[in-house]
Parts: sequence; C-alpha cells; structure tokens
Amino acid sequence: MRVQIRMAAALVLGLMLAPSSFAADDVKSVLTQLNAAAAKFRSASATLEQVNEMTEPIPDKDVMQGSIYTEHKGSAVALGIHIDKENGKPAPRIITIKNGVFSMYEKLTNQVTVSKQAGKYESYLSLGFGGSGTALEANWNITYGGSETLNGVKVAKLDLVPKDPAVLKLFRKVTIWIDPERGVSLKQYFDQGQGQSRMVTYSNIKVNQSLPGDAFSFKTDSKTQVINR
Repeated sequence: MRVQIRMAAALVLGLMLAPSSFAADDVKSVLTQLNAAAAKFRSASATLEQVNEMTEPIPDKDVMQGSIYTEHKGSAVALGIHIDKENGKPAPRIITIKNGVFSMYEKLTNQVTVSKQAGKYESYLSLGFGGSGTALEANWNITYGGSETLNGVKVAKLDLVPKDPAVLKLFRKVTIWIDPERGVSLKQYFDQGQGQSRMVTYSNIKVNQSLPGDAFSFKTDSKTQVINR
C-alpha cells in the first residue's frame, strides 16, 4: 500500500511539475530563435489595425488603421506609425520615435507634439519587431502561452509583465503573438488597467525590405504649431 501511495504521489507531482518545465523550455527556445532573428533584422513594415477599448466607466471603442515601420541600426531603433483612418474616417497622423525623441504630427490641425522623454523607453520600441530574446528577457517577466497559427503562420504566444515600475504603470500586462523565426509580431494586446486595453494586429509584414523615404518623417510648414512636452 505504501508503495502504491508513493507511486501515486510521484505521478501527481510529475503532472504538476511537467507543464512548468515544458513552458520554461519553450520560452528558452523562443528567446533563442529571437536572438537569431535579431542578428539578421534590419527593418520591417506592416499594415496595422489598432483597437482602443474602454469598458469603464463608459464603454467606448476606437479603431485606427494605417502602417508601421521600424529600422534598426546598431543599438538605435527608429519607429514610424502612419495612421490613415480612425473609426472609418480620414484622420492622418504620423508618429515617429527616433534618437530618443517622440513626435506626433496631426495633419488636420497642422500641429506637432514633441517629447524628448522617449529615450528611456527606447528599449521597448522593438517589442515584437526585431528585438532580441535577451532584451525581451531583460525587460519583461515572460510566461509561455503556447503556440498558435495566425494567417497560416505558426506563432508563440507570450505573456509579458514589465519589470520597470514606470512601464508597469502604463501596462499591467502585454500579450504578443510572435513569429520567432522572423522576429515579428502578428498581434499584440496591451492591458492598461482600469478597463482600458489596446489590441493591435499586423498584416502584409515585410522584413528587411526597402522602406519609404518618409517612413520616419513628415512635412510641416510655417503655420505648423509645435508643442513641446
């Protein structure tokens, strides 16, 4: 009887421990693949759709559509987001982050908002787009959520909790569905807390191909209002 109890206990313990060990091995495998992809990564472009949703205190949803561009040169990362439509209506807006400076140009109001505080978040800019597994592990507590297939691509689902308290105030958790072979995300979900979230899906992803000349810039004129924050 004691032998049977010991065998049963060992079986239960094995069932309890096996998933954690398996998940840890999978996280390590994904991070290794991301390191290999990052070594070859130069740039990427994609079509994006971003859904901002609020459930409290009043339910609301905004849907934005446009394109995203990113480029890596050494340790420097440049990001360009070109929004074309918001809730189905034209809402031209360009967001760039490069050299530690955040700029947002709103064409309809001819206004540019500039912040030089982006530098401290530069390591987060390549989240899901060319970032290495080493950088991901350094900035986030990672939980493996299994593998899935999105648009015919096998992706790894990773739940990320920021290690930086300042970033944790912005996002309680981020979930990414990433193609570890190319080092690019197909989907990202940001839990901002207090009933607010953001879901971004990417399509038409192109890696290491030429980017438009205005991927990280925009044109202003003498009437453009500049706001520094």
